[in-house]
Amino acid sequence: MRIAQVAPLFESVPPALYGGSERVVSWLTEEPVRQGHEVTLFASGDSKTAARLVPACEKSLWRDTDCRETLPQHVRMLELVFQDAAQFDIIHFHCDYIHFPLVRRYGRPSLTTLHGFVHTHDLRDLLEEYRDVPLVSISDNQRASTPEANWQGTIHHGLPRGLHTFSPVGGEYLAFLGRISREKGLERAIEIARRTGVPLKIAAKIYEEDRSYFEQEIKPLLEKSASFVEFVGELGGAAKNEFLGKAKALLFPVDWPEPFGLVMIEAMACGTPVIGWRKGSVPEVIEHGVNGFVVSSVEEAVEGVGNLSRVRRDVCREIFEARFPVERMTADYLKMYEKAIHAMSEGTTPERPMEVMR
Repeated sequence: MRIAQVAPLFESVPPALYGGSERVVSWLTEEPVRQGHEVTLFASGDSKTAARLVPACEKSLWRDTDCRETLPQHVRMLELVFQDAAQFDIIHFHCDYIHFPLVRRYGRPSLTTLHGFVHTHDLRDLLEEYRDVPLVSISDNQRASTPEANWQGTIHHGLPRGLHTFSPVGGEYLAFLGRISREKGLERAIEIARRTGVPLKIAAKIYEEDRSYFEQEIKPLLEKSASFVEFVGELGGAAKNEFLGKAKALLFPVDWPEPFGLVMIEAMACGTPVIGWRKGSVPEVIEHGVNGFVVSSVEEAVEGVGNLSRVRRDVCREIFEARFPVERMTADYLKMYEKAIHAMSEGTTPERPMEVMR
């Protein structure tokens, strides 16, 4: 199959450090190449891939100190994509909604995975207008706010089996991994550590738009909690693998409907259980009492920390192997590609949802 993967340009594919969507695009590029498919990746020029790379900009936009606007580069990337659209069997978009008008007018088989939160007020009219553009959700919860949109199915993320090392014995600290923002619930994580007496290590990226929140609210809290909280900064690669593998548990205290939460399955791959809030995709990923705990309050999270001895780390890894490997994710997308291609060849628009993928 001739596949085009169209990535966002904010981070490289894969990203050097933080960048969930770009990481997923990388895995969904490399695995089909390994299986013998002909894949073209449209991404930033500092991306690394075994596929054919078409660079839409010299380097990832959030790493480019001269970049002031990110829209022009994405517009140009779409021009590059549609100049060569006829050579692809399927075009898979990961860059939100900017391509919708061109998908409609060029009439090429396509699929769009929405990686972010679907905010009803902003997106309902858009998704209603473009009911001819087939969409994929990354969790069932992600599409709950707009069930009438053209969802073709849900495909949970997957990652390579060998990316993270299984650690049969965890460490003596709780881990928080992600980015610093109000909706990630870092204050809750610090409070859980305070109440349980278990140290907390924080590995997080700070984007400029969240800098004032960090300086005004989080930094004073870190200083006050210095005896049991350590901020280690942004981690990637082997350092992240070690950070997750040596943790007693990952805290995922999100205060918003998280569309997926890649870090949860990264922790599971290491054998590390997850204590996550009952928000967004968390109940779809975490089996309560099996590979972690799904909670609704700090009190329940504290109880979960006290019950971690009941969660077997080998079972956490087994659930990852069964539900979240890259091979399963790729197989689900390849089936979805075939359905989209067939619908286009039949001269029909797949407006009725296809079966949900698992």
